[in-house]
Amino acid sequence: MKRLGFFSLALLMPLTTFAASIEEPVNRIMDVAKARWETNEGTTTGYFDSLDRDFSKNFAAAYRENMKYPAYDEGDTPFDYDVITSSQDGCPLKDLMVSPTGDANGAAVVDVRFKLMTCAPDAESQAKVNELKFDIVTEGGKPVISDVHRLSEGKWDSLVAEMLDNIERGKNP
Repeated sequence: MKRLGFFSLALLMPLTTFAASIEEPVNRIMDVAKARWETNEGTTTGYFDSLDRDFSKNFAAAYRENMKYPAYDEGDTPFDYDVITSSQDGCPLKDLMVSPTGDANGAAVVDVRFKLMTCAPDAESQAKVNELKFDIVTEGGKPVISDVHRLSEGKWDSLVAEMLDNIERGKNP
């Protein structure tokens, strides 16, 4: 009976390890977000500097194609805002929470919540909570981000869909 118990435990260990690791790419991206908003000295590391480590092949391909269509003529990014905080202005992130919440559409989902405008002059802005959902898939035996969804005006959007729309507009101006 003891052998069966150890054998069962050994079978569960890889599942437990995977469950804990699905947050890793999300934590790395949120560490970048924290660093970007903690300084007034310009941006630090970019979200996509670790594109091949933290993002799926499909996401990376969409991002690379999207880079052909910068937001500004002299720009080097297809975005004119921070795609993780969904903003152009903000304060150091507060009350950051990262938690896996289940599966949707074949991907594990990691929810992220934080307050971005805690230095704003009004209480309503200070209390606002930003919400994200990261879709996580496994590629090459490791968890990677396949999409990022932001809650905007009561609806969830898709960063991948935004990139694909931008590519289409870029190809057909």
